[in-house]
Amino acid sequence: MTPDAVPGADGRLRCPWGVSSEDYAEYHDTEWGRPVHGDDALYERLCLEAFQSGLSWITILRRREGFRKAFSGFGIAAVAAFTDGDRDRLLADPGIIRNRAKIDATLANARELAGWAPGTLDALIWSYAPDPAGRPAPRRTADVPAVTAESTALARELKKRGLRFVGPTTAYALMQACGLVDDHLADCFARRAPAGG
Repeated sequence: MTPDAVPGADGRLRCPWGVSSEDYAEYHDTEWGRPVHGDDALYERLCLEAFQSGLSWITILRRREGFRKAFSGFGIAAVAAFTDGDRDRLLADPGIIRNRAKIDATLANARELAGWAPGTLDALIWSYAPDPAGRPAPRRTADVPAVTAESTALARELKKRGLRFVGPTTAYALMQACGLVDDHLADCFARRAPAGG
């Protein structure tokens, strides 16, 4: 059976993955599950979740600054203007994951998003946030889904609008990372208090 929240070095209860390394603890405590807004910020998270596909999140987390440097801080307009020379630079950059398909998707997605009205990506992604009242707090990591009806619908809509590398699992990881859902375990100190509570 997967364990409930476990104490970290400071004694506070956390999701089990949040105590496995200092990098994970910092990310768990200060970022994962907290609401993220803004087209560029959500584009960054979407890109990083796509790069994570098939890899451990710690691999991405430890290269995050390298990704930010390589992709101009994930400014949509800046990445949309990248040239073939920039693509070659990215494919040779040891500070990121040099996966051709993922790099190409990151560039193509920026070009697509650059044509959207400001705020559209933010509004679209957040329109798929489920009602928190209908989601009981997970007690164990086994209670946390990898895909939901909302993430499947979000992935479908993003693909329909021309975005790549956005399957249902990636979409759900994005929803977790950006606070559309709160999948911190029920006993985890980082779980958000219910609205009005």
